[in-house]
Amino acid sequence: MTHLSRCATGAGARVWCFAMCSGQDLTPPLPPLTFALHHPSPPSSDIRAALRLLHSLPSTFPSLSPPPPRLFGLLTNRDWLLSSGDPDVVSIIREGAREMARDGGRNLSNDVALAEAVMCLVMTNAVEVQDKSGRMLGIAVYDSNFSWINHSCSPNACYRFLFSDSNTAPFSNESNVRIVPGFFNGVETQGESDVCSTSQLKQGFERYDPTSPRIIVRSIKKINKGEAVTVAYTDLLQPKAMRQAELWSKYQFVCCCKRCSASPPTYVDCTLEEISAANLELSLKFDSGDVNQKLTDYMDEVITEYLSVCDPEACCKKLENLLNQGLLCEHLKTEEEKVVLNLRLHPLHHLALNAYTTLASAYKIRSSDLLALKSDIDAHNREAFNMSRTSAGYSLLLAGATDHLFQSETSLIASAANFWVSAGESLLTLARSSGWNFFVKPGLPVSSSSLEKLKCSKCPLMDRLEVNSPAQNTDFENISCNFLDCITNMTQKVWSSLTYGCAHLQTYKDPIDFSWLRKSPSLWDLQAHSSSIDEGSSYFETEGSISTSEAQLYTEEVKVSIFQLGVHCLLYGRYLANICYGENVHLTCQIHNDLSRE
Repeated sequence: MTHLSRCATGAGARVWCFAMCSGQDLTPPLPPLTFALHHPSPPSSDIRAALRLLHSLPSTFPSLSPPPPRLFGLLTNRDWLLSSGDPDVVSIIREGAREMARDGGRNLSNDVALAEAVMCLVMTNAVEVQDKSGRMLGIAVYDSNFSWINHSCSPNACYRFLFSDSNTAPFSNESNVRIVPGFFNGVETQGESDVCSTSQLKQGFERYDPTSPRIIVRSIKKINKGEAVTVAYTDLLQPKAMRQAELWSKYQFVCCCKRCSASPPTYVDCTLEEISAANLELSLKFDSGDVNQKLTDYMDEVITEYLSVCDPEACCKKLENLLNQGLLCEHLKTEEEKVVLNLRLHPLHHLALNAYTTLASAYKIRSSDLLALKSDIDAHNREAFNMSRTSAGYSLLLAGATDHLFQSETSLIASAANFWVSAGESLLTLARSSGWNFFVKPGLPVSSSSLEKLKCSKCPLMDRLEVNSPAQNTDFENISCNFLDCITNMTQKVWSSLTYGCAHLQTYKDPIDFSWLRKSPSLWDLQAHSSSIDEGSSYFETEGSISTSEAQLYTEEVKVSIFQLGVHCLLYGRYLANICYGENVHLTCQIHNDLSRE
């Protein structure tokens, strides 16, 4: 893997790298042409960004009908989008232009076509800007160096945002990497030197607000001279059909990358949409598309209700029932007879991954809510402890599942990094919980122990505690294998403690090793790889004395092992994040600060 920092999205052009990527950040981050904050009320951020671009055009800009196909060096795609036949897309363009005409800052009464062109430019080139916590701030349109990069569902690069307060090393203005479009105005460029800049673009840079977010693109795979640089426009943990639908809806193109074109489909895409059935014969008669739609609709309903009503307890119950019992779909076999088919999600189905993510969040919120009551009632504190450990259990399962997919599709490295960090944070939160006082003799918290005493001699990650320790891609395989060996051993010591009382988590013997899925038939046999479930245990049985089984599960040794496991997950997540985003990014600093408290 080598690194690249100035090659970055938008549909419609293919961008080539005209020199071997040298493995380091090479040029300054790119500032946006415009940045519009997100607001829930109209006008939309698309319209605000389009207005800013429109006002940045010179006052002498000619009124042309139709407008030029390129503005700021970017294709507007106006004619293409208006002739797409999609009434929703056409409606957005027309309404956006009308809204811009009402602005009054520029006379558009005779130049609606120009407003439509700028609106289309934003729709096909804007990128969603997220803050350090992943919260959406708005959208930004970047120059042609970024917007000429095409999409791939197996990209070789990814991007991040750089804010003015970021602690980032300076970049050199010198670069031996040159990015150009493969085709410009229908002609193959073969390394043309003057297609990456326009006078309009330079003027836009002069008006650039230094407080706006800049963007940096780095390679996550080796990019050779003459090879197309690609990034992802969509969530790569979605199956092919969902990715294609989103790309068509937003950008009006059908992805033909190597992952989408693979025949048979890739292992990752097959896995992300695999469904299990209790009755194989009946399942073969049932329409898989209909089943997926029913499952998707139900999941969307539960998550939407969770986000709008803020009832994490109801969300947990519904998602646990879906994972444990499946979706009971009634299939009309005859007019008089109905067959109930028990359909369950594959453990790595994309909806299962969504469920794990939501459950980890919901249980964490439930724990925080209980602790916020500041109640002295032991039952509340013990229940908060149970919610925290279940959140950690789902976070670890999600990290292990995503990492298994990452081993087959290296473009998922950013997702793997984020989930390993989340798992580490959840485990450390659990290790620091006061709930341990119910099971072990109160004493010094784990967080006061010296990291030197907790270091793992088998794992090279533990030698990377310094924040600026570089991520050397040459030893990636060795570090990854050693990490998985270490956490597999640690997980065996703590998994029964994390899963106590949770029927779905208890079905997994090992939340890290999913290699058995490759050897199983298409309808997976989970029972052969599951643990026995303690049907009598429940989260809500928290009153009364500590049971013998609980006393054996929550010991000082388990507490320390959970802490060590959390540290390993954090460091591995940081290591992967450094490969994706470079050193000194927010995630790296956050992890370092978290560990330095120890």
